[in-house]
Amino acid sequence: MIDNYPEVKAVIDKIGDPQKEEDCIALFDMMLYITKQPPKIWRGSMIGFGEYKYTLKNGRGGKWFLTGFCQRKKFLVIYIIAGFYRYEALLKELGKFENGVSCLYVKNLADIDKVALAELIGLSVDYVRGQYDVV
Repeated sequence: MIDNYPEVKAVIDKIGDPQKEEDCIALFDMMLYITKQPPKIWRGSMIGFGEYKYTLKNGRGGKWFLTGFCQRKKFLVIYIIAGFYRYEALLKELGKFENGVSCLYVKNLADIDKVALAELIGLSVDYVRGQYDVV
């Protein structure tokens, strides 16, 4: 399926590590299936799915993706836009990871429970769709 998206394939092909590339393709397939939205490259190497509009308290706003990922040097970064505090029980099933406010940092996708990850991504996407104007 990734061959249908040459810009995304080019970003993944530049990673240069076969295992990391394989992990990115698996995550690509999962996010495409969950969101039913086409991918788009954001900020050079972030692969995002879907798009929503947001407005900050100061009145400024913009657009961002519903969910996405990016392979960094050390981690595969998975963007869980809804954050994690709603999903504490699910995080216990996930496996080995670190996290920030809305970023899940994974060294190897093999260390992650794929069913729990798919559920987490789906719940986050549903939350964002319910809170924001999806484009």
